[in-house]
Amino acid sequence: MPSNSILYSPYTLPCGKTVRNRLVKAAMEENMSSYGCLPGESLFSLYRYWAHGDLGMVITGNVMVDKEAMTGPGGVVLEKDTPLAPFERWAKIIKSNGALAVMQINHPGRQVFKAMQGKAIAPSAIPLDMGKHSKLFAEPREMTCQDIHDVCKRFVETAKQAEKAGFDGVEVHAAHGYLLTQFLSPLTNQRQDEWGGSIINRARLLINIVSQIRAVCAKDFIVMVKLNSADFQKNGFSFDDASEVVNRLEALGVDVVELSGGSYEAPAMQGQTKDNTTLAREAYFLEFAKTLESQTQIPLMTTGGIKRAEIAERVIQEGCELVGLASALAITPNLAKKWQQEWTYSGVIPHCTWKDKSLASLANMAIVRRQLRRLGNDLTTLRTPSPLWSLVLDLIHRKKMTKRDVAYRSEK
Repeated sequence: MPSNSILYSPYTLPCGKTVRNRLVKAAMEENMSSYGCLPGESLFSLYRYWAHGDLGMVITGNVMVDKEAMTGPGGVVLEKDTPLAPFERWAKIIKSNGALAVMQINHPGRQVFKAMQGKAIAPSAIPLDMGKHSKLFAEPREMTCQDIHDVCKRFVETAKQAEKAGFDGVEVHAAHGYLLTQFLSPLTNQRQDEWGGSIINRARLLINIVSQIRAVCAKDFIVMVKLNSADFQKNGFSFDDASEVVNRLEALGVDVVELSGGSYEAPAMQGQTKDNTTLAREAYFLEFAKTLESQTQIPLMTTGGIKRAEIAERVIQEGCELVGLASALAITPNLAKKWQQEWTYSGVIPHCTWKDKSLASLANMAIVRRQLRRLGNDLTTLRTPSPLWSLVLDLIHRKKMTKRDVAYRSEK
């Protein structure tokens, strides 16, 4: 490793907390909760690998703010009355070797699988367009103003609980087509009230959530936002919209904006778009970050397709303060350590080449989750797993978890 690589230099965030290096484990959905949608032994085992992988920060997979609205089965939920002990243990494990622990908090909005029997709500009652796979998702209903205020309150309560449990901060998920993205995009937000229309109105819910978290949590509590640089759909959330939102977030003292892109309908976070935008083969969103960097003082982080140290270093050299690693850490959890020993070592990111892009996207996610489950069971990861077999195993696991979670909710 070049002895002076900026990747391994510390960085102090606006809130005052210092990240020991620039490498961050970005969020991946694990679907590995214990009964009651709580973190348990398999998640603890998985996060031990990352905790001891020499990363500067570890961001959890998305934690739901409402047990009735889950992105998928086996998800973790943290509400105001959730027992905190498992979360305290989770935070302790993540921080056990010097990494900062940040909890990603999220609401799926309309991106709810029908089998989950939960509530699918959205700014406007526009269903997901996943072609022949659309029927897998619940039909959303348009949110009332009361629903919107309830969601805002839930995000803030979850952030307060995360702080109580010992997490260093939260990341508000406003990317990948989930609820806050649905508000930001004119394709999914066709409201005529103060929550729709101009980008200022469409960003109102996100701005309210962030400003209230800032108001109720300690000054040195990290507040991050994961934001789409664009949603890569014609007439959707654009880069200009993203710039406007970042300007608003800067005024609120946000510590980091993580730039990603896409949604279930156009999975740009896996290098696929719907509007023919060409993404780089690695560091998909770096070009967007470079443009944004000249317009904002907020520290930026970009995630998407990064598996080599030289690319990670370029991300920092070209204006980002932090580099997010995701899928590559599912296969090589100690990648940051390996680069220190062998600078040219390349991580592995699954890439399914099936013609059906939606199915290929599901297979890629299934491969990643299969690796996460293996780590959670203290098994070695697989370098070239079969996409088809991974998808089959994932479907079996999800079916089992769906049955368990639906049964748990009906008991409550």
